[in-house]
Order: sequence, then C-alpha cells, then structure tokens
Amino acid sequence: GWFTSRSYEVPILCIGNLSTGGSGKTPMAEWFLSRLLPERKVAVLSRGYKRETEGFHLVSPERTAAEVGDEPLQMARKFPEAVIAVDANRQRGIEELIALEDPEIILLDDGFQHRRVKPAQAVLLTAYDELYPDEAYLPAGNLRDHRTQAGRADLVVVTKCPNPLSAEDRERIQKKLALRDGQELAFASLCYSQIRDRKGELISEDTLKNEKFTLVTGIARPEPLLAYLKKSGIQFEHLKFSDHHKFSPSELSALKKRQPLLTTEKDAVRLEGALDTFYVLPVEHCFSEMDQAVMERFLARF
Repeated sequence: GWFTSRSYEVPILCIGNLSTGGSGKTPMAEWFLSRLLPERKVAVLSRGYKRETEGFHLVSPERTAAEVGDEPLQMARKFPEAVIAVDANRQRGIEELIALEDPEIILLDDGFQHRRVKPAQAVLLTAYDELYPDEAYLPAGNLRDHRTQAGRADLVVVTKCPNPLSAEDRERIQKKLALRDGQELAFASLCYSQIRDRKGELISEDTLKNEKFTLVTGIARPEPLLAYLKKSGIQFEHLKFSDHHKFSPSELSALKKRQPLLTTEKDAVRLEGALDTFYVLPVEHCFSEMDQAVMERFLARF
C-alpha cells in the first residue's frame, strides 16, 4: 500500500516467478510471441539484466548483449516483427512503448515482483524440481518473494517436467500448489531442437556423433540440458559459468582453443563477435495435448 500500482488500456501480460531464476521465463515469453505474432502487434519489456546501459532502449537485432542484455537481444533476433525494449523502470518503459510503438499487447518479462504495474493477466512459473512451496527464502534458498504472492497469478505453469508426466505427479503437484478458484494450471517440458551453427544451418548427425564438444553454459540451471545431451549420446565436457556471465578476454582466449564449442541461445548472443565458430542448441517449452488446451484457453483472453 506504499506505492501506486498502475493499470493500462493496453493489456499487460506479466511473466515471472517467485525465485531467482531458472524457471524458463524467456522461452515462455517466446512461446507467447510465437502464438500472438504476426496477427497482433506485440511488445516485450524486460529490464535487460546485466546490461551496461541505463534507461529505456529499443532492442534491434544489431544491438549487443552488453547494450541491452542477452535475453532481450535473443528475442529481438528470433522475432524481428516484435517490439523489444528494456527499462528497469517498468512504468516508464510501458509508457514509452505505448507512445512510440502503440502495441496491442505488452509482455512484461520477469515482472512478477514489480507491483507498480497492475497487469491484465499474470503467468507464474515454477520448476518441477523446485516448486515454490518447497523452496526456502533467500539466502538459504532461491525464493525472492513470499509464497502467498502466487495468489496474484492467473495462470501457473510448472516447467521442466519429465516427459511424459504421470497422472500421479500431476495430482501430487496440484495438491501441493493448492491454487485458488479461477487459477489455471499447466505443465510444460523442455524440448530441444536440432543443433545448428551460428548461421542457423543444421549440423549433421555424423558430426554430432563423431565430435567431442566443449559445452559452455552461463544459465541458471543447466541440469536438464546436460541430461538431454547425455541421453542423446553426444560427447561433451561441460564448462559451467554463472547466469548471464560476462566472459573475460582470458576466458574467451581459452575457449578459442576448445573447439568445437556447443552453447545455448542465450549464451550465443554474449559469445558472438568474440568467437568465430560455435554451435547452438535451441530450447522451447512443450505441452501435452491437455496442457496445450489450457494454454490456448488462457491465450484466448487476449
């Protein structure tokens, strides 16, 4: 009750979590973009975590991760028809987007903690193996907001689920979350696409099977990626860095000697320009037929 919370005529869809990261917010924003575009003019507002600039910036594919942040740049390159912007001040960012671009919908990326904006709908993500009812608060755990704030969500998505997810698991999680009447619940798994080079060309199976890669990750929770690569029979050595890691000149020099390199889409936008050659493994959220129906029903609200 200390600050004014603003609502807007343009529908705001907030995507966030209660923890410090690793629940898949960017792939979820991309899922909504893929469904809303090109029929609707959609904007995404992010704070641009760890960027070296301040204030409001529109994100074009030509920008750098240092200028606008890795995740906003990733979305701008994958969805050039969308309007992507960064601003730590979410009210100002929304007002700038409305004035400059007149979008029909604004996706507020990682905005669940920003109470100064009242969204039309809010999506809360929680990872299958780190459900918010089980998590401790910072610094002992990863929770950065009170569990009761889950009640503000219109849709809760349990991400990074095993595929397939058993009926018993669904029922167990549903009871644990104890959602209020009117809240929707969906379950998502991570799906990895074919490995590509930095130009987007597919890499042959022979190359994948005959090479031993150096896997470079600067993401919050790389465990699902590691499990997928091991299951696929791809040989790799893992170099793990912190989330949104800014690679130093000495680290980049060492990586140049560790070819062939394999990395994530998010890491790729921070490595480009410094490394000439690397392979990229795209990832997205996938839904069962039942959960897809829940997501489409929620999407119909816009």
